[in-house]
Amino acid sequence: MSDRFDCKNCNESLYGRKYILAEDNPHCIPCYDRLYANTCQECKEIIGHNAKELFYENRHYHEHCFRCFRCDRSLADEPFTSQDDALVCSDCYRNEFSSKCVACDKTVMPGSRMLEYDGSTWHEDCFACHACEKPIGTEAFIPDKNNYYCVPCYEGRFAPQCSHCKKALTKGGVTYKDEVWHKECFLCTGCKTPLAGQPFTSQGESPYCVKCFSNLYAKKCAGCNTAITGFGDGKYVSFQERQWHQPCFKCSRCSVSLVGSGFFPDRDLILCTDCNNED
Repeated sequence: MSDRFDCKNCNESLYGRKYILAEDNPHCIPCYDRLYANTCQECKEIIGHNAKELFYENRHYHEHCFRCFRCDRSLADEPFTSQDDALVCSDCYRNEFSSKCVACDKTVMPGSRMLEYDGSTWHEDCFACHACEKPIGTEAFIPDKNNYYCVPCYEGRFAPQCSHCKKALTKGGVTYKDEVWHKECFLCTGCKTPLAGQPFTSQGESPYCVKCFSNLYAKKCAGCNTAITGFGDGKYVSFQERQWHQPCFKCSRCSVSLVGSGFFPDRDLILCTDCNNED
């Protein structure tokens, strides 16, 4: 009596029948398909042992089910992509999902080099300077209204020039007396210290830092002998070619403030009414 040769699952004899080994055990065709065959993602039916099976991103398909969900063309031998888990041929994806270049009005193909700015898309070679028409590519550019310029063209056409170095200003500078400077070019006439962001004043048309202006031009307070400038508590009192900071304008004897009060000069002194009456 011969040895038995049965299906591992249903135990039916496999003599004279087709079978498939699975996990080193023989299975009849119906059992193999039921236990091991994959289910088609599209039609939800079993992909039989003798059917051609296609696989994409952990999903299985019959060959005839592997089709574009838009135009229904077979994707078995065609380039494709996916959109929300649906398969799409390259033509349909390009027509429905790809951006169009605002310069040439042609489709920007998936995977191609492109530029996006302010909601618009360009082929890399189509993103060109409005002035010289050379492709800007990935270089720096400056938008102006609805046009885009490479930096050299923008500086040559539109950017204001620094009053000191005569070069273009492309970003924040300093405006003084209707003229513009680079921040690093706006300097004190005396000590050449940068004045951007610092208090400064002028003598004629020339800007000065507080220290230089005080040393060169400011009047000296007759009370404290320091400069009277327009910074801080800049109010002062002037009398007979002498000047005082308001806090320094006080009686030479009792030190009461004389601001807004009557006072009496006594040679180099200034006296309040009470101190003057004592004399």
